[in-house]
Amino acid sequence: MSHQARGEAETPYFAMPNLPIGVILFGMKLIAQLKLQPTPEQHALLKQTLETANAACNYASAVAWEQQVFGQFALQKLCYKAIRQQFDLGADVVVRVFAKVADAYKLDNQTKRGFKPLAAFPFNERLVSYKLTPQVVSIWTMGGRQKMPFVCGEQQLALLQGLRGECDLVYRKDEFYLFQTCDVEEAPEIEADEFLGIDMGIANIAVDSDTTFHQGKGIKHVRYRHRALREKLQAKHTDSARRKLKRLSGQERRYATNVNHVIAKQIVKTAQDTGRGIALENLKGIRKRVTARRGQRTVLHSWSFGQLRSFMEYKAKRVGVCCKAVDPRNTSRTCPNPDCRHVDKANRKTQDQFLCIRCGRAGHADYFAALEIRRRAEVNPPNVGTSA
Repeated sequence: MSHQARGEAETPYFAMPNLPIGVILFGMKLIAQLKLQPTPEQHALLKQTLETANAACNYASAVAWEQQVFGQFALQKLCYKAIRQQFDLGADVVVRVFAKVADAYKLDNQTKRGFKPLAAFPFNERLVSYKLTPQVVSIWTMGGRQKMPFVCGEQQLALLQGLRGECDLVYRKDEFYLFQTCDVEEAPEIEADEFLGIDMGIANIAVDSDTTFHQGKGIKHVRYRHRALREKLQAKHTDSARRKLKRLSGQERRYATNVNHVIAKQIVKTAQDTGRGIALENLKGIRKRVTARRGQRTVLHSWSFGQLRSFMEYKAKRVGVCCKAVDPRNTSRTCPNPDCRHVDKANRKTQDQFLCIRCGRAGHADYFAALEIRRRAEVNPPNVGTSA
């Protein structure tokens, strides 16, 4: 029975707002993940839509590679009509095909790009619209527009109030999701004179200058257990083992992501409650700079410090906490004694033990590193004039 038949008012679908030229939105972009609840017929239509759209992407990619034309609009001129006729796609979908292919070649145009049949595909505001009460999405498919319910958490539902831009239709484990880009307002950043220093590592995921230790034993244990189980199942080469591997896929990643969310939330709240900023090491490119023994390489390359830092940064922006990146060199080798400040590799006796060879100051190496990170953030750079 329709809403009108029950005497209920129809809540209009809404799409992304059409802003006048020149309007600038101040804020950050976050992704709201929505799980679609299609009927079996709609599930088949969504699957057909992804397969057809990605087949069109492969066609456009072949033309781009053959003609060595990688720009979106130049490629559109070459094969727009051919794709419309051959794949029976709507005009807006064909435009998104060229955008997806062009984005792929922006990364590297020295290799021909291919797309899996059920790879994610972008939809713009003309192809997807939402109604939040009840939670229903209207989406274009090969069988015409389809209305289907979706489920999400309260936080994602709140994000949808600021939806803006494209979303991606994603197929994962026989389920369909929409990853919708949303604008989120940032709180005005509060200038900070004092900082909470954060040292990130493997044994201890994060240690702050207030002596709070966020240990990595749990993540290391989960990673080791999953790695051992994967190796055992992969060695069996049976169908049941492959099914088990499929069920296990993603569990380790989701666990580590949740731990990083919790740690980042705690750190940002501590800084917010005490009116301080957050000082972090600039660890970009650390995997290329750091060498490790064979036994330690898996641990190093599964260390999600980049994710933890990004979580802290976006959570801090939402509440106006200042984040500052500092030079990471020798932070764990510098004596925290203000009368010493001696830097030496020999100061780091073990992974967690620091003993200054000059003044004898001793303590936990990660905590001393957090103190040094805090000090570097709080020290103002000299105001040096330049000659004309």
